[in-house]
Order: sequence, then structure tokens, then C-alpha cells
Amino acid sequence: MQTLRTPDDRFADLPDYPFEPHYAEVPDGDGGTLRVHYLDEGPADAAPILLLHGEPSWSYLYRFMIPPLVAAGHRVIVPDQVGFGRSDKPTEQSDYTYARHVAWMSALVFDHLDLTDCTFFGQDWGGLIGLRLVAAQPERFARVAVGNTGLPTGDQQPSEAFLRWQQFSQTTPTFDVGFLINAASVRDLDPAEVAAYDAPFPDDSYKAGARIWPALVVTSPDDPEAGPNKEAWEVLRSFDKPFLCCFSDQDPVTAGGDKPFRTLIAGAQGQSHRTIEGGGHFFQEDCGPELAQLLNDFIAGTL
Repeated sequence: MQTLRTPDDRFADLPDYPFEPHYAEVPDGDGGTLRVHYLDEGPADAAPILLLHGEPSWSYLYRFMIPPLVAAGHRVIVPDQVGFGRSDKPTEQSDYTYARHVAWMSALVFDHLDLTDCTFFGQDWGGLIGLRLVAAQPERFARVAVGNTGLPTGDQQPSEAFLRWQQFSQTTPTFDVGFLINAASVRDLDPAEVAAYDAPFPDDSYKAGARIWPALVVTSPDDPEAGPNKEAWEVLRSFDKPFLCCFSDQDPVTAGGDKPFRTLIAGAQGQSHRTIEGGGHFFQEDCGPELAQLLNDFIAGTL
């Protein structure tokens, strides 16, 4: 497996991102290792919050949420998925599979960090991967919150908005990451913020993971990860710890995606699920402090 590593100077002086980098080596699934980057903020002995990003963002997405979560006394862990941010970037699209993404994050979260008593929040692919982690070792998680995400098994028809996005991602000659994140947020990001989302990708050779990820979403029962996702659902159905849905109101890709979680998961019953108003797909950009407060209140109310 051939990889690229974004030069450190690309991450210098990014707006609202003063956090120190941390790194771990994880098996790449091909006989070698990959360097995975993560943020680790707040008291080391506090119960952790794990925040996972999706396509095509990186830990920069959570910059407005980390400070209020830390101020409430929490330890906050925010990895960069392989292929994104400061993590290593395999160069071939075929290097990336759903199963490998789950294995890479499992190696970081379970083997390297050994997180327990954990609160998980995932958005977009952060949910698709993180919920597989929860299902694999539910005893490590004290509670779960999800927003603008899903855990598809291929038995449901994807939204037209997602199918358009999937086709675009596989056919567009220019995959402009900062532009895409700005377009899927309600507020207009300023040029420095857009540039920060572009920072991990000096040129197109770094974007194999970002380009292929939409094609790895399970859309057919014949998908190789349809079975593992169904198995994860069976575990999650009986997950009786607190499970909160907090989707935004202006995301056409995941609209209505909270219903299966709210109706099927034991721990979702009786929770004060929220629709975040004024948020696009990347509602961490639009409503970051509000979402952080929601997580703080969720944790405080379920101790």
C-alpha cells in the first residue's frame, strides 16, 4: 500500500484550530501500518467523548464544539479518518473499503486509546463507522448520539439527493473539498475556513479516499458490508443505554434518517430527541456551540 502524508506546514495557523496533534500507528490491512491523527483535549482522566467526522471533512469540523465540551469537564477525542486531515492517505481508491475504515478506527479507539465509559457522536460516515464500533463492543460506550447519518443495509432506497451526490463524486473531474463543505452548510464559510478544509489535500493525488467514500455506502443487499451492518443493527436494537438523535432541519441527504434509530433502538425510547434548526448537512459548522451544549446536557442528564 502506497501512502501520502500531508506536509505539516499545510496545517499551520488554521483559524480556530489551536489543538495539538497526536498520532498512532495502526495496521493498514496490507501488511504495513498507517499513521492516524487524532485530537485529545481536556482532562486525561475524564470520561471521553468520541467525535467522528465524515465525507469529505476532517477534525477541523469539530473546532467549535471542542472548547465547550472541554469547558464542561470532558475529555474530547477527535480522530481524522484514514485518507483525511493529518492521517495518512493511501493513494489508490481500491485501498479503501468500508471494512478497512472500521478496522482502522477500531485499532485506534479500542487498541491504542482503550476508550471506556465513552460517549459517541457521529455524523455522516462518522456514524456509519462509529455505530459499527458501538455494535462491536457496546460495553465500552455509556451513551450514543447521532446526527445526519445512518447505518444502511441496502434494503431501503437511498434518497435522490444522496444518489445525485454519489454520482457526482464518481464523475466530477474536480473534487473541490472546501467548496463542497461550504455548499452543504447553511452559513457561508469565510475563505480561510474553506482553505482549511482544502489543507489536507495539496493536489488530487491525496484525494483517493475522499473520492471513493460515497461509492462505499451500502446501497444494495448484495454489498459486502450489508451483512455486517445488519448484524450491527441486531446489536443496536437491544442497546439499552441512552441513545439520542439530533439531526438538522436542512439536510436533504439524511432527512428522515433519524426514524429507524428512534423507533428500533431500545435506548432511544423516551429520549428528548432534537431537530437542530438552521443546520445543513455539516451542522457542526452552522450550529456547533448549540450541538455541543446538547451533548453536554445529554451527558449530564444520563449520568
